[in-house]
Amino acid sequence: MAVQFTILGSGSGGNCAFLEAGETRLLIDAGFSARQIRERLASIGRAPEGLTGVLVTHEHGDHIQGLGTLCGKLGIPIYTNRFTREAIERQFQHRLQFRIFETGAAFTVGDVEVQTFSVPHDAMDPVGFLLRTHAGNLGFLTDLGHATKLILERVRPAQVLVLEANHDLQLLQNDTKRPWSTKQRILSRHGHLSNDAAAEVAAELAGGSLGRIYLGHLSRDCNRPELARKIVAARLAGIGANHIQLESTSQEHRCETLTLGPAAVAVSASAPVAAATAGDACPA
Repeated sequence: MAVQFTILGSGSGGNCAFLEAGETRLLIDAGFSARQIRERLASIGRAPEGLTGVLVTHEHGDHIQGLGTLCGKLGIPIYTNRFTREAIERQFQHRLQFRIFETGAAFTVGDVEVQTFSVPHDAMDPVGFLLRTHAGNLGFLTDLGHATKLILERVRPAQVLVLEANHDLQLLQNDTKRPWSTKQRILSRHGHLSNDAAAEVAAELAGGSLGRIYLGHLSRDCNRPELARKIVAARLAGIGANHIQLESTSQEHRCETLTLGPAAVAVSASAPVAAATAGDACPA
């Protein structure tokens, strides 16, 4: 059974990814409008009606924007913890079907084992995921102020990692659109990872089975894809971890579909978009 993974979009204004393992089809977060999610799924030949469920990391709008319409109309199960469910219910009037897990617990959805762990972020009970499939493991680390030893250990088995690289420190400090209080929140230990912090996380995990990193959740105003890649690549090169492939994500466009195999880095030959070069963000 093929296992395919597509980041439908990632940025400070919207995040959503799609994983297909056998008959199991999951969204990880739903941070775009229901219409946008439907269109991006259609671009890879899929539809929301075929979804098995949606895994939710936390309740911020850039991760749940389309959740109410999408899951309310189609009755798609939403997998989340209790505090996040309560926060979601306060935001939507739709009747939603929740499947509640305890943070730190593992559970199975079809052909995917979902391992959950707490992450430090300014939300009710935010989590990261390690998704285990027969073809490889995927880790999700978005929206966290710092990476604890426990977090690093939980995602160490991943061959593919979605890793937040939210901002460049200098660009954030020079930004005139954000008040100092907002900058303090972003820079706090419950805020967001900078490019430099992401580089350190990548270096910590480089000695394991990691083969590909998607740099996600980039700020539109306070980061640049080429800058994030440069900083993370330099740190990896400094420890000789040149085997790890880096790819930037985009909020405007989905990424090419990745087919997981023994090395979990092969681009699907059936993907309807051209493969990105090492220096490109995910193409349209």
